[in-house]
Amino acid sequence: MLRIADVLLFIVHLAILGFNLLGWIWPKTRRLHLIVVLITAFCWLILGIWYGIGYCPVTDLQWRVKEQLGEHNLPGSFVTYCLQAIGLNISGDVVSAGTGIAFAMAGALALYFNIVRPLYRRFRLKPLKYR
Repeated sequence: MLRIADVLLFIVHLAILGFNLLGWIWPKTRRLHLIVVLITAFCWLILGIWYGIGYCPVTDLQWRVKEQLGEHNLPGSFVTYCLQAIGLNISGDVVSAGTGIAFAMAGALALYFNIVRPLYRRFRLKPLKYR
């Protein structure tokens, strides 16, 4: 049963990660993407006040399952774990920085497509042109 939970959590993790990075691409998923990005930001930043910045409840749950399966000395992040699994030993700090940058870019795109662009269209504002 724990193996099934581990595999399901791995799939959920990959789905969340992929959707956070790419959900802004398709117009029909943009609102859901914004919601998922906001939930992720809430976990990382608000829950992170108590559990450590970058806290992910899915990672926490998956690491508990993995420890029960006998895996120990797990890294602080799921992305680091995946990179180590394919043989890439990149510093946790570098992975965290890259993850943060990619997430910030995805968040900026979510805000643009869900808030900024509709406001421009609603009020028929023209984008600023740089000279």
